[in-house]
Amino acid sequence: MRFCLGFRLLVLLLISPALAAAQAAPPPHITKQTREQIIHAFASELVYIRTNFPMGKVGLTLRNGTLTPSGQELQRLMSLWGPAAKPGDQARITDITFKGDHIRFEINGGPIKRQKWYQRIEIDGASGAPVTPSDSRANPRGSFVDLCFDKYVPEMTGPELKQGLRPVFDFDSKTPLQAYLETVPPKVKDAIQKHQVLVGMNHDMVIFAKGRPPQKVRERADEVQYEEWIYGTPPQDVDFVRFVGDEVVRVETMKVDGQKIVRTEKEVDVARPALAARQQERPANAPTLRRPGEEMPDTTPENPSRVPPVAPPSAPPDQSPTPNLVG
Repeated sequence: MRFCLGFRLLVLLLISPALAAAQAAPPPHITKQTREQIIHAFASELVYIRTNFPMGKVGLTLRNGTLTPSGQELQRLMSLWGPAAKPGDQARITDITFKGDHIRFEINGGPIKRQKWYQRIEIDGASGAPVTPSDSRANPRGSFVDLCFDKYVPEMTGPELKQGLRPVFDFDSKTPLQAYLETVPPKVKDAIQKHQVLVGMNHDMVIFAKGRPPQKVRERADEVQYEEWIYGTPPQDVDFVRFVGDEVVRVETMKVDGQKIVRTEKEVDVARPALAARQQERPANAPTLRRPGEEMPDTTPENPSRVPPVAPPSAPPDQSPTPNLVG
């Protein structure tokens, strides 16, 4: 018995350092064969988007499951440059590049317009001016995400790569609705599946829940402009969904029996772009109606309008005060 215990203890002492060394060993670098397999398997793949992708040269960075930019900064970029893709959209992976410690996945052509080889050819026309072939399909409205690792890109399998890209790409969904439902809170997901509208939803949520409205009405009440989406026609129930901006603020349902149900209390809180994000500095190349060299008047708290105050008219130079004739 003592011999068996001693032998087991000796085996454990010999195996433990080997196990510890195996656990501490860093993963191997990705091989050339694996890189080629990833490009072959994922290039031109159609995926469903799980987060907002802004247009422009600032893409997304994904490291250890954390996405940047996010929150208000991501909403600011979306407001500034516009969306390249939104949750539930279908996009195509158009380019995959390996760069040091990350893999870059471009979608929908990427953010930079690239010239084809034949676009660099110049042909002399009848007038002698060179003519360059153009490609109308080359439109830089895409974006990208960098999947980052520690120090270098390690060896991985296809399922492991899909899991790493899970916060941005959905490879498994069969429809846009399935992909979109994975990006919303549980309460919103349940309402969409039941084709219900909650106060606090945004435009996309209402469209996924009820479809595009057959009728829209724009009105103004109490100095607030709103848009009302109308679903249904008598003798069926009719829903009036009122938006102020991108938020549902009122849902009114007219029942067949004449009963009216009105809901105005917020039922779900959805993160929306802050107003301040829309007021950020515009890019230098943004379109403007100003003439070259023309400066816009400053906006101050005392003068919130962009129109400068008008000074009272001064007396004409040839007029003088009337003299006092009373002696």
